[in-house]
Amino acid sequence: MIRADLVIVDAAQLLTMRGPAPRVGAQLRDLSIIEGGCLAVKDGLIVFVGNRDEFETQVATDQVDEVIDAVGQVVMPGFVDAHTHIPFAGSREHEFARRLSGATYQEIAREGGGIMSTVASTRAASDEDLLDTMLTRMDRMLLEGVTACEAKSGYGLTLDHELRLLRLLKQAGRQHPLGIAATFLGAHTVPAEYRANRDAYLRLVIDEMIPAVAAGGLAEFCDVFCEEGVFTVPEARRVLTAGMKSGLRPRIHADQLTSFGGAELAAELSAASADHLDHAGDEGIKLMARAGVPAVLLPGASFCMMQRQYAPARKIIDLGVAPVVATD
Repeated sequence: MIRADLVIVDAAQLLTMRGPAPRVGAQLRDLSIIEGGCLAVKDGLIVFVGNRDEFETQVATDQVDEVIDAVGQVVMPGFVDAHTHIPFAGSREHEFARRLSGATYQEIAREGGGIMSTVASTRAASDEDLLDTMLTRMDRMLLEGVTACEAKSGYGLTLDHELRLLRLLKQAGRQHPLGIAATFLGAHTVPAEYRANRDAYLRLVIDEMIPAVAAGGLAEFCDVFCEEGVFTVPEARRVLTAGMKSGLRPRIHADQLTSFGGAELAAELSAASADHLDHAGDEGIKLMARAGVPAVLLPGASFCMMQRQYAPARKIIDLGVAPVVATD
């Protein structure tokens, strides 16, 4: 008999997600649901999943500490939020008025808004304030059913500040049950102090930031915002290739505002993901499918930025790419 200390019984539906992963195409319709499902846990690990008859014949309940009656409820795995920016300070709600009046994201950014507005607030914030706000955001995520997430740096844009954000993220992960996979995003944009010499900033990211992040074990991934007016495809390739040489798997902000070649670069490098893809073309999506690169779709970002074009989710599915929905 299987021993358990926690059991969940008689769920209207138990979503097991058994089967191939990641799911693509028609596989996305199959959630491997057990009607009237039961689940047993021992020492924090799931040790049984099945229907009521199987549960009664296979699970010993004499040492169970807690029984959760899930009649009429759905029991499912926790959500994984695959694209977040948890470590930051400040807010940009004042930019909504500009967007409502017709200003584009690029126009606001050129005026010092957007990413650089948040960079200024984040650099000015204390470690204590940043950690407190991160933990508060993580609490809210957990209450919404998110049990694991990817989280990026990218609002420091100096060696010391990027390392600070990743260290604080690591500390937050030690203090909170939410699982975190950290991403280094030093190539989020070119900071104002390097606008006259962008190659110097790229060298800083490649020659100093990436080695320091890797040496400190502070991130699993390296990301870059590949977009018109931010980092070109060749620049993004340089950053991600340097990250790969240091053991950081590539991710990429791709084709968010324009069709720019980000999806194609993600396929070329077999990236862990290509994210946004609002303007990705058919060829880039097909290349991603062949390379097995998942598409992280961020409709909340498109909505908040008041964009008219969203990622072509149906096309992405039909062309055989694994879709992921995340919050940004």
